[in-house]
Amino acid sequence: MAEKIFMKGSEAIAEAAIRAGCRFFAGYPITPQNEVPEYFARRMPQVGGTFIQGESEVASSNMAFGAAAAGVRSMTSSSSCGISLKSEAISWMAGARLPVVIANFQRGGPGIGTIQPAQQDYFQATKASGNGGFEMLVLSPSTLQEAVDMTSEAFELADKYSNPVLLLLDGFTGTMMEPVVLPEPLSDEQIKAIRATKTWAATGKHGGEQHKVMCGPGLDTRVSQQQMNRAAAEMYAKWREEECDCELYLVEDAEIIVTAYGISGRIAKSAVNILRGEGIRAGLIRPRRVHPFPVKTYEGLDFASLRGIVSAEMSIPAQFAVDVENVVHGRTKIVTALSSGGDILDREQILDAARGLMKD
Repeated sequence: MAEKIFMKGSEAIAEAAIRAGCRFFAGYPITPQNEVPEYFARRMPQVGGTFIQGESEVASSNMAFGAAAAGVRSMTSSSSCGISLKSEAISWMAGARLPVVIANFQRGGPGIGTIQPAQQDYFQATKASGNGGFEMLVLSPSTLQEAVDMTSEAFELADKYSNPVLLLLDGFTGTMMEPVVLPEPLSDEQIKAIRATKTWAATGKHGGEQHKVMCGPGLDTRVSQQQMNRAAAEMYAKWREEECDCELYLVEDAEIIVTAYGISGRIAKSAVNILRGEGIRAGLIRPRRVHPFPVKTYEGLDFASLRGIVSAEMSIPAQFAVDVENVVHGRTKIVTALSSGGDILDREQILDAARGLMKD
């Protein structure tokens, strides 16, 4: 049985990235993700990788672009307003179809806001991470073990689709400590083989080779922008069929559905257990990937037997709930349980909302 190690979330995610073959990280300090670049600064020299603290979020995100263009598994991270500063480079990554993993440890907002945890970047992550209408797969864990597993998964998905992938985290995930099982590290030979598959990468001109005039699949000047966008749209449509991922808990006979993502999903699950103990048949839908949104999961609910849905998140006004409402489309009542500005979601809000639905 694999050994469990007690780790802080930000350090576990960084270690998982290294074991997944990440050999370039560029970042810039911002609370609550400062331990991520600190950890990479220690570990990258030990594995022959490169760590750079850029002069800004803008600089570090463009460095990650450059490393990915050279075929290296690369990563950058920040928190909320820092991700906003990276948005131009993220759009460039999507336009160039470069596989980069980005981690957002959300904090309170808008603006500089607070340094406390929040979930107020949902729209940014799933709707508009930059200009041009591009999309990313967005993974959102509720435990540190999921965060470790999803970090490895993010690099695989980024390479599979040649597209940036976002880990949507929060300050709790970054700073809390839990036992985790880390994956086996990729060998140098495996990392080299992955890089060799990226025939578009700018790795230097060797004898007899043609000059490469693009450093990403999306920068082929022989193909029009419209053709590129159509191809990207086809990829996004494929995601909606093949890349949705949800945890379903006690949904089969549920009269109340509690739905949430990330750390709020963890709180929501405990509320479901309490409600079950009170005789209320509650169930949980927790998207592990918030983009693409798992439309079919919600569409498959037996609305005739539902008393309602409680949508919980650490955002005021609600953002995740908007996607839930768009799918449910009035077929059952939806109420929200919300917190914001760094305050953790109170489980009692979820319980009270569910009990209220039972009285309606």
